[in-house]
Amino acid sequence: MIDIQDQTAFTGQYIGGRWRPGRAGVTLQDRNPYDQSLLTEIAEASRDDLDEAYRSAAEVQREWARTLPGERAAVFYRAVKIIDRRHAEIVNLLIAESGSTRLKAEMEWAAVRSGTLAAAGMPHRVAGRLLPTDIPGKESRVYRRPLGVVGVISPWNFPMHLTNRSVAPALALGNGVVVKPAEDTPITGGLLLARIYEEAGLPPGLLNVVVGEIGEIGDAFTLHRIPKFISFTGSTRVGRYIGELAMKGRTLKRVALELGGNAPCVILDDADLETAVTGAIVGRFLHQGQICMSTNRIIIEAGLYDRFVEAFVERARGLKIGDPNDPETVIGPLINTKQMKAALDRLQAARALGFRQLLGGAPLGQVLPPQVFAEVTNESELAQSEHFSPIAPLIHAANEDEAIRIANATEFGLSSAVFTKDEARGLRFAHRVEAGMTHINDISPNDDPNIMFGGEKNSGLGRFNTDWIIEELTTDHWISVQHEPRGYPF
Repeated sequence: MIDIQDQTAFTGQYIGGRWRPGRAGVTLQDRNPYDQSLLTEIAEASRDDLDEAYRSAAEVQREWARTLPGERAAVFYRAVKIIDRRHAEIVNLLIAESGSTRLKAEMEWAAVRSGTLAAAGMPHRVAGRLLPTDIPGKESRVYRRPLGVVGVISPWNFPMHLTNRSVAPALALGNGVVVKPAEDTPITGGLLLARIYEEAGLPPGLLNVVVGEIGEIGDAFTLHRIPKFISFTGSTRVGRYIGELAMKGRTLKRVALELGGNAPCVILDDADLETAVTGAIVGRFLHQGQICMSTNRIIIEAGLYDRFVEAFVERARGLKIGDPNDPETVIGPLINTKQMKAALDRLQAARALGFRQLLGGAPLGQVLPPQVFAEVTNESELAQSEHFSPIAPLIHAANEDEAIRIANATEFGLSSAVFTKDEARGLRFAHRVEAGMTHINDISPNDDPNIMFGGEKNSGLGRFNTDWIIEELTTDHWISVQHEPRGYPF
């Protein structure tokens, strides 16, 4: 494993089981978003490199698919041991490259570990079926088999977890994989996982990582004829484009698109105030709000509105900001200057509209202090935009019916939360929410490798985790056997 101070550890691509420079003639500088220190320089991939990566995965995958389930599972059990042994190094890398606070980096490490452990059980859970038929002497069998090669395009916000969430199940189920990590997080979003699986004994060439510019390998990654499935996690705008490309190539592809969110956190008037405030604070400000499931709108029923707003602002004011390596820091840096500019533009627009700002502060480098606005209208850009920054819009709801109307008035439908002391009331409310996931008395950012994950509306297509990802990454093959001569019409 590598030391983050060793800038020569990751300088290129992982293709065909070899660590080598890319051939695009362009170098990517990978910098720490907090202090802008240089972590490494990576020679980026060309289209020829991408083609080699896909061909390598396809060639090795055929033999890998024939290995016994226990042999495949063993790779993931060994990977878990490596993840445990390299715990501190992995956490330090997440802090240095993605701007994760130490708290968030520990959470991500745990998610990667649990996802890898869950993948170890998948090879033994793939099942076919014997189906009845009305044709005399015929036996119908439906076999489940790997798709072939899976392409994974991963984001920068939870880079290691959101890459591994697709990579580990795909490999465990007998597929080959090519990963294109985000350019902001090439190490934790891909190269680090390749090193872990290499050390765990994964056959060389089965997993490949290509780091390159969108203009060079972006479209080609999806249009390439080899991958049967493209797993994309990122913005809705780019996800739509990926989906269109998947239909344009010479070979139609399946897609899983985990896209944007605008999660409502609804505080009903009978909620426990302290529980609701804590949930809303964590749901909004975890990882600076740079999470697709992040609480993007906080909707408070009238009976609790004033008390909640006062308590929420007081809690937000006390959050420590700054160096993500400090264990006490809650809010660290935004990932890049583009994200900071988008946040500042939204703040300026919100002030221009006259929304009451209760908490703010100027950025310190790439660190933006928590920003809180009250009496925000749900139709405004401040409420309808996915922030990916520590901006908290507070929205007043006259009653429960208005709260559900506001919660559903968005193009997105990924995660959501509702706080109430009445579990039955919370369950009734949750059933009315138009989202793939709703959490009662818990934060909207929730993920469990043994439970379904996915959204509705413009938050994406497909499902991750456990039986749902097994279905996504395998295909059915009907094979029938005619045991006795069949009577044909001619």
